[in-house]
Amino acid sequence: MNETEDGASTAQAWLARLLAAGGAPLETLPDCGSAAVPALAALAAEALARERSLLLVTPDDASLPDISNALDLDLRPLCLVLPAAGHVSAIALRATLSLLKSRLARSADDAAGPAWLAQRRRLAAHDSLWRQCQDWSRRGLDGESWPTGLEALFPVRILPLALARCLSVPSDWVVLVEPERLPANVRGAWPGALRTLLLGAPAAAYLAASDPAARQRSEIDVLTQELSELELELATAQAEVAGFTRRYHALIGTRMATLDELHAELAARRAVADAANAEAGRDADTARERADQSRRENRRFEQVVRETTRPFAPSGDLKKLFRKLAQKIHPDRASDEPDRAWRTQLMTEANRAYQAGDEAALLDVLALWQEGASRRPAREPDGDLLSAQLARLKNRIAEIESDLNGLFGSRLYELFTATNIARRARRDLLQEMADRLDADIAAARARLG
Repeated sequence: MNETEDGASTAQAWLARLLAAGGAPLETLPDCGSAAVPALAALAAEALARERSLLLVTPDDASLPDISNALDLDLRPLCLVLPAAGHVSAIALRATLSLLKSRLARSADDAAGPAWLAQRRRLAAHDSLWRQCQDWSRRGLDGESWPTGLEALFPVRILPLALARCLSVPSDWVVLVEPERLPANVRGAWPGALRTLLLGAPAAAYLAASDPAARQRSEIDVLTQELSELELELATAQAEVAGFTRRYHALIGTRMATLDELHAELAARRAVADAANAEAGRDADTARERADQSRRENRRFEQVVRETTRPFAPSGDLKKLFRKLAQKIHPDRASDEPDRAWRTQLMTEANRAYQAGDEAALLDVLALWQEGASRRPAREPDGDLLSAQLARLKNRIAEIESDLNGLFGSRLYELFTATNIARRARRDLLQEMADRLDADIAAARARLG
């Protein structure tokens, strides 16, 4: 049995204790070793499925990336994972808000199911707070406090002790991770919780608070994990829109070009019939320009459609592989310019392979990374390099947030979202539009005939 299976089994045992009638408000769990992280992720999924709020409290930031990585990809935006460091936690929060907003805007299959329906109800109930959070995130001002009470938007919260104490919204279930490293006065029933579990897992490598480099490395690990989620989200959104665009032009573009051509012919006939009417002549010229433009655009997209071998439908494994690659090879973690150039090339190829749904090509990128990394001399990053990496990670997260906002604000994306919503109601919006265009084409041909 692998760690994931062990984790699922362990989570079920924990769940039985949490749901047991008349159970004690505080229980100590046995050491489950390497199964602890996947078990925590599985417990988060159970909490979401049962619409229970869950708080995981860790001593510090060290285990946050591993727990976040273990969470179900489709459920990750419903989980608030924040590090203790103030300047990093704000960046991580903006990344999480962007991830949540993106999934809601896309209305794709990875934002479907009971947990997401519950989340939509939760956001509707806290509409003002949700808007405040989006406005705060959009401003991106360093030092500006995030909106009070934002933790109410997330049913699962994974926080170091310092933040868990500050964000004090009660949770149904609380798990104290590595309680031996928590203050003695914390190792009790959590205030407001129905049940509290003490998880006696082996302690992770302790990062001394007095070591700035260790703190920076921990912060980089947290932001790299957040960035990899956003890189995956952006690549997925772009590929979905590209696939939608191809179908749009296959169904709508060709018909629009035909209809524009017919309208141009009708306008030309009216201009000939009423040669003295200057306005009719201008209308004919405008209609001809529009028809020519539609024809050019349609030809361009016909070529794109011919070059597309398969629709974009990434599996969960493909998404995890891309995220893993983004964490390892991201250019913003480069140690120097040659390293950055190499990583950029690999990241570009990883994006291309992911959007093409080519798992073999992604594995090739991973193999190239591993081969190249084994040949490069190991270099312990100094404080300046760590600071530069942190700055680059922060900037890239902001860039992706801007790219996603720009994508979601486009008229094409509005149609894409409307099409997804209609699909859930068993309607094909593009086909309906195509049918109406067919009727308009038939009417225009009748007038010409």
